[in-house]
Amino acid sequence: MAETESNFLVPNATFLVELAAFALLFFLLAKYVVPPINRAMMRRQEAIRTQFADLDKATADANAAEAEFKALIADARHEAARIREEAREQGAQIVAEMRQQAQTEAARIVENGHAQVAAERQQAVASLRAEVGTLATTLAGRIVGESLDDDERSGRVVDRFLADLDALESSKAASTGSRANGAG
Repeated sequence: MAETESNFLVPNATFLVELAAFALLFFLLAKYVVPPINRAMMRRQEAIRTQFADLDKATADANAAEAEFKALIADARHEAARIREEAREQGAQIVAEMRQQAQTEAARIVENGHAQVAAERQQAVASLRAEVGTLATTLAGRIVGESLDDDERSGRVVDRFLADLDALESSKAASTGSRANGAG
């Protein structure tokens, strides 16, 4: 039996069929399978690029919004501080006005009190003058033994008596005041 030896360097028919099948498969894959896969990969890459661009834009917008928010917060704090300061100034002004009104009212009350005391003193002096005049006239009439009902005469007596009384009080007040000044 003579076997023929095969030489691997010489192609045989199996090799040519395998080569043809490979070429056909390569052509079919290159023509019909690879282009749709490439298109899908390109669309996916473009979508990823768009997402990254949107992400960068959103990040920039978020940073701008954060900066604006911080600026608004700072403005609000400054405005609140300004309002507090204005309120403090208005409060101080109101307190000063109320203090001034209270002092004016107190001065008016004191002035009215002095006027009322002076009026009551005048009334008391007039009443005292009338009573002292009547008593002095009656007493003088008893001492003299004659009636002194003459109003003009009794008025002069009362006036002189009260003038002497005022002079006596003035001299006492002056001597007390000079002693107090001399002791100090």
